[in-house]
Amino acid sequence: MKEDFLHFLWQYKLFNQANLQSVKNESIEIINSGGYNTNSGPDFLNATLKIDRQLWVGNIEIHIKSSDWYVHHHEKDVNYDAVILHVVWEHDTDVFMKNNHPLTTLELQKIAPKDVLQNYEKLFSKEQRWIPCEKQIPEVSSFLLNNWLERLYFERLEHKSIAIRELLQKFHNDYEAVLFQLLAKNFGLKVNGTAFLQLAQSFDFSVLRKVRFKEEQLSALLFGQAGFLEDEIEDSYYEKLQKEYTYLKHKYKLKPLPKHHFQFFRMRPSNFPTIRIAQLVSLYYKYQKLFSVLMKADSVIEIYGLFTIEVNDFWKVHYTFQTTSKKSPKKLTKGFVDLLIINTIIPLKFAYQQARGEVEEDSLLNLIQELQPEKNSIISKFSELKIKGKNAFETQALLELKNNYCSKKRCLQCAIGNSLLRK
Repeated sequence: MKEDFLHFLWQYKLFNQANLQSVKNESIEIINSGGYNTNSGPDFLNATLKIDRQLWVGNIEIHIKSSDWYVHHHEKDVNYDAVILHVVWEHDTDVFMKNNHPLTTLELQKIAPKDVLQNYEKLFSKEQRWIPCEKQIPEVSSFLLNNWLERLYFERLEHKSIAIRELLQKFHNDYEAVLFQLLAKNFGLKVNGTAFLQLAQSFDFSVLRKVRFKEEQLSALLFGQAGFLEDEIEDSYYEKLQKEYTYLKHKYKLKPLPKHHFQFFRMRPSNFPTIRIAQLVSLYYKYQKLFSVLMKADSVIEIYGLFTIEVNDFWKVHYTFQTTSKKSPKKLTKGFVDLLIINTIIPLKFAYQQARGEVEEDSLLNLIQELQPEKNSIISKFSELKIKGKNAFETQALLELKNNYCSKKRCLQCAIGNSLLRK
């Protein structure tokens, strides 16, 4: 038995309320069970009860055993002076308030419904499972699941927006600078994401603002800061960038990263960091105010159009400064842009709209629902349980469900777990 289950029973009044009595045979009528308190102090605040026909307004504290009141030293804490009812699973001792009056106590084990207890035991069985409800989740109604997935998706956006707000604070609400940080990290994907973020943070964004009008200078800045212009290579384009970077390095007091931060091993050439940097250069050379352009885009087709870019002539025939390739524009793939939309563009739109006090939920949902479902081990496992994500909205919500509810066994806070417990 866990305390949060008792919170669940009290919050939803899942026990027989007819002729409700305390352990001292006082009549109890619940008018308002109070607001659930997630901070320190009593578990439910501002409840309204009738105890022996007298009206009381105050707080509710919940424990497994009555004696836990003393184990937790509540008798010494003024925050518990306004408790009007002690709800416990097992009453093993009387609890007295500071005025020496016994605290009214309600014992749940005799009035909790057996079917809810059985459902709780099934859900929290010690049997090893991928998710606690994997045997029952196919029974959940599609209506409940769809509503819960929508809430989960916005919870996921909220979690992502926390990191964005921290960046905005760091960059004094410069959304263009924050967009560059987020895009750079995502251009590096999983393998080089940290290195690309370090690259974006290795110089002040004001430098990029000044050089973005000239492709050669922009290339020199990014490749130079990534440490790729430190070698001696006999190539006219490379030597031009080297010369340009030497000038920028001196003018803006730049310090390059060691190029070994960037991984090439076991990577497709199209994902080489040199190619990703070249694509980032093309993007920022093409759009002088990329943030404003992206915030106005309200369809996936429009965003695909914005990211239709080609690398410059040198990179059309190279994978690195020394490795040549068959001539190709090396465009960003649709799948890659989908990742940018999921992980950068929509979360930044959400954070921006939050700051303006006008979150356009339907617009954000329309965007994410246009994208194909993601493919990974978590989504595959849900599919085996007959929970199939039809688009990126549903797969993102399922990732939130698994990572922040199932893995943490937060079934009592989950709409699915809640439904299964109350069957």
